[in-house]
Amino acid sequence: HVQLVESGVGSVQAGGSLLLSCEASELTVSRYCMGWFRQDPGKEREGVARIDGEGGTTYAESVKGRFTISKDTDKNTLYLQMNDLKPEDTAMYYCAALRERYGSCTFAINYLGQGTQVTVS
Repeated sequence: HVQLVESGVGSVQAGGSLLLSCEASELTVSRYCMGWFRQDPGKEREGVARIDGEGGTTYAESVKGRFTISKDTDKNTLYLQMNDLKPEDTAMYYCAALRERYGSCTFAINYLGQGTQVTVS
């Protein structure tokens, strides 16, 4: 069955950077719409970034210019490079395989990873 496993060092000071990775199994990252979500306790889950099969990307306004989503097709892995981190970026981050609608990626989730905690102090 499909598995998405996130990893990445979880704590950093404000202004710092983190790289999150998501290794996929039973799913080809290069062919799928993929994305990252985050959720803080008591808040709704937020779509942070997504990338389509051609490499086209979409970002939440709150992370534009600071976060970069990418894929490594050889490693079948999704990444989220996070720069200039702020305390409000603190959340559990989830990797996801997303659904398409009319040929375009959406933030609707097909598969979700178990999440990795990011804390910015």
